[in-house]
Amino acid sequence: MKPLRQQNRRVISYVPRVEPAPPDHALKMDGFKDVWLLRGKYVAFVLVSNHFRRSPPFTTPDAAQRWAAQVRQEEEL
Repeated sequence: MKPLRQQNRRVISYVPRVEPAPPDHALKMDGFKDVWLLRGKYVAFVLVSNHFRRSPPFTTPDAAQRWAAQVRQEEEL
């Protein structure tokens, strides 16, 4: 059998970006607490201490809101 390619490749994990505030051109989604529409994708901004954490882009607003809820829960621990 042929060996798998890139066996020693490093696993990349997502580290949330830290921003002072959601951008002005982002549109707040009605019915969602932390979800904004940014460049055609749904992004969550969660306020942690004195800065916002930005989620990766999602295709549905529900997924972005679940990410925000998970981040809030992790910060409370």
